[in-house]
Amino acid sequence: QVQLVESGGGLVQAGGSLRLSCAASGNIFRINVMAWYRQAPGKQRELVARITRGGTTNYVDSVKGRFTISRDNTKNTVYLQMASLKPEDTAVYYCAALEFPISWGQGTQVTVSS
Repeated sequence: QVQLVESGGGLVQAGGSLRLSCAASGNIFRINVMAWYRQAPGKQRELVARITRGGTTNYVDSVKGRFTISRDNTKNTVYLQMASLKPEDTAVYYCAALEFPISWGQGTQVTVSS
């Protein structure tokens, strides 16, 4: 398993942007799928975006066109660029390495004010 550490969360006004980073302790090139999840208060954790080793990406419908996931295997880092943020994007965002077992980061809070 890899150790994952997220950063870049914070408080932003609606319409603003943030970039989340996820730094891994090990080589993420061997991990086919890296992903970002989020969990809002009182809600289940949901998959926001995922990216394969080859760069194929998938997004939940609610963030399509606003969020971009990317990975830099040379830096063992995964990013989530978030734009046009909405109050409903408020959540704790988690990075995950989708291997067996799944590795999770500790999460970073994103709060979008209206």
